[in-house]
Amino acid sequence: MRTIIISGMPAVGKTTVAEAIAKHLSLKHYSGGDILKDMAKDYGYNVSGNDWWDKDNGMMFLKERMKNYELDKRLDAYLLDIAKKGDAVITSYTLPWLAEDCIKFWFKGSVESRAKRMSIRDNIPYEEALKIVKKRDEENKRLYLDIYNIR
Repeated sequence: MRTIIISGMPAVGKTTVAEAIAKHLSLKHYSGGDILKDMAKDYGYNVSGNDWWDKDNGMMFLKERMKNYELDKRLDAYLLDIAKKGDAVITSYTLPWLAEDCIKFWFKGSVESRAKRMSIRDNIPYEEALKIVKKRDEENKRLYLDIYNIR
C-alpha cells in the first residue's frame, strides 16, 4: 500500500486521525513531531507530555531549529525513506511537498477552532491556546519558507 501522509497546521487533529487510520489499516504510524522530540532529547531538552511543543522547552527547540536547518532536513530525509517503502501513515508538515507517489491529506481549521482543541487537549485557558496557535503558525511558516520555500 502507498504511504498516507497527514499534514496541517498545529492542533488541527493530524495525530488523532493518523493514529485512527493506521490502526484501521494495520499500518505503522510515524510522527514527525515525535521524532523531532527525540532529536530534542539528544540536544539536552527535557521532553515530556503531548503539549511539549506549546511550552517553553518546545518553543526554545523551535528557535534551535531556526538556527540549524539540518535538524529538519535529517528528519525529512528519514521520513522520505519511510514514505518510499510504503505501508505507513506519516504525520509531517513538509512531506506533502517533498514526497512523491503518496496519498496526501492537508487538514485545515480556523485559528479559533484549533485553539479550542488545544485548550481542551492541554487543559489550558482558551486565550493562552490562541496565543500559542498563532505563534506556532507564524514560526512554522517562517521555518519552512526558509528551508524549503514552502508558502
